[in-house]
Amino acid sequence: MSTAADIAPTITPYAERRRKADLVFYGSLAYTSALTVFWVVVLATGRGGGAFYSQWRITLQSVINVAVGFTIFNLLWGLIWLGIKSLLLGKMVGFTKEERRAAFSSRMHEPFDLPGLLARYSERRIRIADMIGRRGRFIVIQLAGFAYLYHSQATQPTANFLHVFLSDNLLDAVVLSWGALAFYYVDGFLGKLYYGPQTRVMDGSLGRANCLLIVTLWSAFKFILVPIGARLGELFPAQSFSILFVLIWGCYTAADATSEIVGALFGKQKIRVWGMGDVNRKSIEGTLGGFVAALALALWAVLAHGYGGPWIGLAVAVAVSSSLVELYSPRGTDDFTMATTNALIVWAFGVFVLPIFAR
Repeated sequence: MSTAADIAPTITPYAERRRKADLVFYGSLAYTSALTVFWVVVLATGRGGGAFYSQWRITLQSVINVAVGFTIFNLLWGLIWLGIKSLLLGKMVGFTKEERRAAFSSRMHEPFDLPGLLARYSERRIRIADMIGRRGRFIVIQLAGFAYLYHSQATQPTANFLHVFLSDNLLDAVVLSWGALAFYYVDGFLGKLYYGPQTRVMDGSLGRANCLLIVTLWSAFKFILVPIGARLGELFPAQSFSILFVLIWGCYTAADATSEIVGALFGKQKIRVWGMGDVNRKSIEGTLGGFVAALALALWAVLAHGYGGPWIGLAVAVAVSSSLVELYSPRGTDDFTMATTNALIVWAFGVFVLPIFAR
């Protein structure tokens, strides 16, 4: 069990952490506001978005899809996993009712005593509760969405898959960003519902700052991927889009989730990293688990479609990239860095490698 003396030196004073949390909020607010204004102008005028953004339009179906997804995923599904994580913190870890209240608060209106909690309770059990609440909420819906999109494109390849998929995700990105900003400082039920399951106890006073940074950078990735996705649509045949989907989204998700699951359950948290959190440590076991998961998924996607040779090399490159970028990215940024790096590797493969083998 960790002691307060072990943990306290790694945690900066509360006032400094609060300033950092505020900085994340105002930075995200400025970015999301600018992005929203940009997109509204492009949608209203059809100008200013270049060849990539000006073709996207908000449809009634896309609004319905985002509204239904937000209600189910962020509210109803969030309520279930809020209850599960609260139960784990109480029964498995031993938190009192007051300690659970503090854990699910914004942690920005009063100091959050993480060193005290780690001195009284098992750090591994806290990490496991954090992992189950965070991954349990995301993984079921991620798997369902991934399976649906992959199957639909693998069985009925369409040339406009990247166009339709990315356009729906742009609206979703803006809505989620504003939702995260709206509940950032809220200590009441809605704040707990939105942030509770995925906010780690181990991130201390920077728990919500970590989550907001992830949401903001994920929104940025979705907009960055529009021009990249358009280019990929020109480089690759439609029948390979399902493989690209696995290599970019699937491998990053597999590496990210598995590294946290394996690290929480079996890892020795000795690798210090920097980023958005009060205690930032990772494990070799988690990194290796993430690599194996990404490699298995990438090879399956490539081999199941009868591709070989250079595509196997691409699968290995994406798996290595996913695990190493996850390890070395600052906390709170790895969703953005992993997905963007995977997309760029796939793009480089289409530009420099495929033409050689097509001769």
